Order: sequence, then C-alpha cells, then structure tokens
Amino acid sequence: MNTALTTAAAGFGTGLSLIVAIGAQNAFVLRQGVRRDAVLAVVGICALSDAALIALGVAGVGAVVVAWPGALTAVGWIGGAFLLCYGALAARRVFRPAASGLRTEGEAAGSRRRAVLTCLAMTWLNPHVYLDTVFLLGSVAADHGPLRWTFGLGAVLASLCWFAALGFGARLLSRFLARPAAWRVLDALVACTMIVLGLTLVAGA
Repeated sequence: MNTALTTAAAGFGTGLSLIVAIGAQNAFVLRQGVRRDAVLAVVGICALSDAALIALGVAGVGAVVVAWPGALTAVGWIGGAFLLCYGALAARRVFRPAASGLRTEGEAAGSRRRAVLTCLAMTWLNPHVYLDTVFLLGSVAADHGPLRWTFGLGAVLASLCWFAALGFGARLLSRFLARPAAWRVLDALVACTMIVLGLTLVAGA
C-alpha cells in the first residue's frame, strides 16, 4: 500500500510540474473562468483529454509515434500555426480593447460552442500536450513497472485538480479583471506567450 501511495504521489507531482506552466491551454482556462463562460465544460475537456493522453503514454503509444518522425513535424506546424493565430487575436484585443471591462454574466449558447471548440483545438493541436503527457509521463511511468498505471492515475488526478482550481478559482479575479486596463495586461501576456511558443514550434518543425 505504501509503495502504491508513493508511486501515485510521484505521478501527481510529476504531472503537476508539467501542467503548471504559462501556456495557451492554461491561459484559455483562466480567461473562461474569469468570464464564468462554459467553465465546467472547459475544465472537463482539459482534464479528460489529459487523462486519455496519459493513458496512451502509459500504454506505450508514445514509442510507436516516436518511430514516425513525420508525425512530430506535422503536429509542430499545425500547432505552431494555431498558437500564432490565437496570439494575433490576443494582440488585437490589446490594441483595440473593449469599451468596458470583463463581463461576468452568462454568455449565449453560440459563445459556449465556440469556447468548447476552441478548447478542443487548443488541447489536441498543442504539440506540448503530447510531449508532456504521451512521451514524458509515459516514459517516466514505464520506470515504475507493474505500478505504472498507479503512477498514471496520480498524474491524471494532478491534471483534474489543477484545471478545476484554475477554472473555478479564477472567479476570485473577476473584480480585478473587470477593469479594462487589467484585461489588456492579461491579453498582452497571453499574446506574447502564444506568439513566442508558436514561433518556437514552427522553427523546430
């Protein structure tokens, strides 16, 4: 039992260390949390997607994909282009901000659909998600032998806890980000992060 708990704790810590970083997915979850827009759906998509990818990594799919270098190149180009587009949209909001601050009331169903589709694209078209979950976590889990699935379960739990805290905890920032100037600062940070990461992915593809 102690060995299983230790392995699960190692998976939790490793998963959390890879997930807690400034990036497209985390920035998007934070924005949706502050807007109170489709938070449960966005958090669920991120957590379930991570769970599926971690399971693939633990099962050894990462080794199969690595055998085909063209897969990484294609994902790098597609993901890099997506991040550059998202960064450009955030930069546009910096220079052409809305007249008022962030609204906290509910959004229309169309906006909710856009949020879900954007979250799916940002999750599954981001090469770093595959590198962190399928390759890195998968390889580390393999070192735990028969307990590799326990390690993977700890990593899945870390993902769920992080995205839930980020999405639902972001509401505490709603009063601060109701100010247009504060939202411009956040958009500037998102734009810089997305553009730099996108250029890095395209250059390395």
